[in-house]
Amino acid sequence: MAVQIVCDSTSYLTREQIAEYRIKEVSLSVVWNDESKQELDITDLDAFYDELRSMKNLPGTSQPSVGQFLDVYAPILDAGDDVVSLHFSSGISGTYDSAVQAMQAVERDGVEPGRVTVIDTGSACGGYGMIALAGAAAARKGANREAVLAAVDRMTDGLNFWFAIDTLEYLRRGGRIGAVASVVGGAIKIKPILTVTSEGIMPVEKVRTEARVLSRIADLAMEHIPHDGDFIVQHVQAPDRAQIVIDDLTARIGKGPVIQPGEIGPVIGAHVGPGLIGVGVFPAGLID
Repeated sequence: MAVQIVCDSTSYLTREQIAEYRIKEVSLSVVWNDESKQELDITDLDAFYDELRSMKNLPGTSQPSVGQFLDVYAPILDAGDDVVSLHFSSGISGTYDSAVQAMQAVERDGVEPGRVTVIDTGSACGGYGMIALAGAAAARKGANREAVLAAVDRMTDGLNFWFAIDTLEYLRRGGRIGAVASVVGGAIKIKPILTVTSEGIMPVEKVRTEARVLSRIADLAMEHIPHDGDFIVQHVQAPDRAQIVIDDLTARIGKGPVIQPGEIGPVIGAHVGPGLIGVGVFPAGLID
């Protein structure tokens, strides 16, 4: 049996990466201008973020339905392959729960337990994308389910991913400021460095200036990067700021980012807003 990786649209891998690594996707949705659109169908990110900046009410977002997962799982299983379905943190979305319900549904219909494995990566965006690529890289080399899951575990265990947002306003308006509020208190101009865990968005440090954010997030990467490890940088509508971090880390590490993930899209972007910078470090050799 071959193994097929399934992920959701919040991995923000590029269309080329999805095709190269033979990943199947399930899309979350955005309720935008009184219309629900699948995230994968919103391709003009500049237009989306231009409108987001002036919206009085932020767009809503929703997880995929169980039926969407079944539509992706069924042809894979019918072809005789196994499914490893990897999803972003259950602490910030019900997507993982929908995937689990789909797994349970196919097992009730007679699919052998274990042929569909659903994993909460406890990460999001670029970090989650690297976990998906680690599994997909193993799968396309012909690894069985156990070996694919081992590759996923190695990436998950060795991965650190942080992000800094330009303003807390979007998290506040979307009701997702959660644990971040305990760190920044009433200091709304603070620029916190955050991470994502299985419990949700968690604070790491608070920084007071944009320049300090960019240098500090690079410092964190240097403090945690494994020996000979790799890094990525991701952003929301901030390519120039992202390039500053890339140049900084390239000079210090002696090599550039191993891969360039796509820009963070509407589902996550609606909650964090333009200006986000994300940096991840992880062991080398897992996404070859």
